[in-house]
Amino acid sequence: MGVTRSVGVIEDPRYREHRGPGGHPERPERLAAVGRAIAERAPALRALPPRPASDEELLRVHDPALLRLIETATRHAPEQLDPDTYVSARSLEVARLAAGAAVDLARAVARGELQAGFAAVRPPGHHAERAQAMGFCLFNNVAVAGEALRREEGVERLLIVDWDVHHGNGTQRIFEDDRDVLYFSTHQFPCYPGSGGVQEAGRGPGVGSTVNVPLAPGAGDRELACALRRVLVPVAERFRPQLILVSAGFDAHRDDPLASLEVTGEGFAEASRIVRALAEDLCGGRIAVVLEGGYAASGLYEGVSALLDALLAQQLPALAPCPPVHPGSALGRVIEHLRQVHGHRFPDLGGA
Repeated sequence: MGVTRSVGVIEDPRYREHRGPGGHPERPERLAAVGRAIAERAPALRALPPRPASDEELLRVHDPALLRLIETATRHAPEQLDPDTYVSARSLEVARLAAGAAVDLARAVARGELQAGFAAVRPPGHHAERAQAMGFCLFNNVAVAGEALRREEGVERLLIVDWDVHHGNGTQRIFEDDRDVLYFSTHQFPCYPGSGGVQEAGRGPGVGSTVNVPLAPGAGDRELACALRRVLVPVAERFRPQLILVSAGFDAHRDDPLASLEVTGEGFAEASRIVRALAEDLCGGRIAVVLEGGYAASGLYEGVSALLDALLAQQLPALAPCPPVHPGSALGRVIEHLRQVHGHRFPDLGGA
């Protein structure tokens, strides 16, 4: 009998207690599709309980004013923090549980207690900046987890891969001046929140630690795989991370109502395989994945199923051949621009 891979999952019914206005796309029902994908693989997964993040953990990446704002708004709930972002009576509790789950999952992977894992949390987090909740996000779950790894687990070089269809402005801003956290994002552009251009490459000592691959509306499986194989892989091989955190949004799916990419379940499967293969090559397979967006039940179910299958596979299937990139195509132009911005740091960027 083969050795079972140790893959953890965190989910909890309390994540459905963060409730917004009727018709809001970031709604509790999102987790039904996610839960179905998890339940079908439950015997192979190790369930972990969520824990609320402490003030100390949150305040490593957020200003105290943001915590006070969310505490006050929750007491007076329902409240809107901006046109997209709301709080209900239990939102502070639920948001703490989301951030704490991300921390504990990442710690378990860093300590070797798990080989990989997935935190099926809400609200999402990657738009939340140091002092601002926005884009459905209250606290930046991945950033809170990343800083915990660096402060407590001895992780010196951290890679954050964000394949949500919307650019993770909050994560980028929190780490953009830090040379030891590499933030890599694929996202639709133009699209909310309007950031994520190729020229955004970090700041000060962190120049070169932000790599954005904006995808044109209509891009799909081929473009996502190309971006990961031709940009992420050579960049990560130079950076040599000790652990990979993934902000896994599934709103690049072709059925999603909030964007215009055309990724399928197979596209998310290949993306998951690429990132797992990269982790196995560079950091002992250590991957911790945190749910971000995804607003079509089909996209969430297909995407989470594909992700979990890739994490659970005893032997990773061979990756598909890297598709060619035509110089005049939208992605070809983006890669050429990336070479101009980052080529002197990452000379292999753009190669297969």
